[in-house]
Amino acid sequence: MKSKSLIFGLGALTISALLVSGCSDDDDNNIMSSGSNPDQSTVMIIHASPDAPGVDILVDNAKAVTNLGFPQNTGYVNVSAGMRNVKVNATGTSTTVINGHFDLAADAHYSVFAVDSVSKITVLVLSDNLAVPASGKSHVRFVHLSPNAPAVDIGLTGGGVVFPDVAFKEYVDFTPLDAGTYDLEVRLAGTSTVVLPLPGITLQAGKIYTVFAKGFVGGTGDKALGAEIIVNK
Repeated sequence: MKSKSLIFGLGALTISALLVSGCSDDDDNNIMSSGSNPDQSTVMIIHASPDAPGVDILVDNAKAVTNLGFPQNTGYVNVSAGMRNVKVNATGTSTTVINGHFDLAADAHYSVFAVDSVSKITVLVLSDNLAVPASGKSHVRFVHLSPNAPAVDIGLTGGGVVFPDVAFKEYVDFTPLDAGTYDLEVRLAGTSTVVLPLPGITLQAGKIYTVFAKGFVGGTGDKALGAEIIVNK
């Protein structure tokens, strides 16, 4: 099922716990930890802004993550539930590019993406359903995070479409797929034109994955159009 993502711009933000929300990673005041606690949620932060520098992430003004670079992620960390202030700063500076207040529900799971080009950087927050897949299945989600790429289909190489017509900042929620190795391709939506081959994608039974389109069409090096795979669980 294709879904519109929740996008939050620069400046102060307040999001109800009834909506998807999120943000950040470890600090001296134990806002974040690796232990289990019913009063915590789990959060993964992903740097998906192709031309943004490395960033530091502060939770309630305590530094939680240092120099997270594109397209890295923090993995899931436990964050104290409740209202949290999260700032994203250019690494080593006090220049804040994203400043938000997020109401985190207890025992919930979130992925928080820094998205778009650096001049328009925003936050995309997704609620993560980490329910165990059925026997022999994996769960896969696709998120379109290439700022200048058109809407795309994700299909089997030379075959049918798996995730149709996904535009920038949209996503297809976790979908059951048979475990196995797939040759996939990213096509211009509604056409057979391949813009990115994705051969040899191995999906293990019982695993949960996020695949996101990254970089720029026409980009070079680490800014080139590509795909990143996250193992959520």
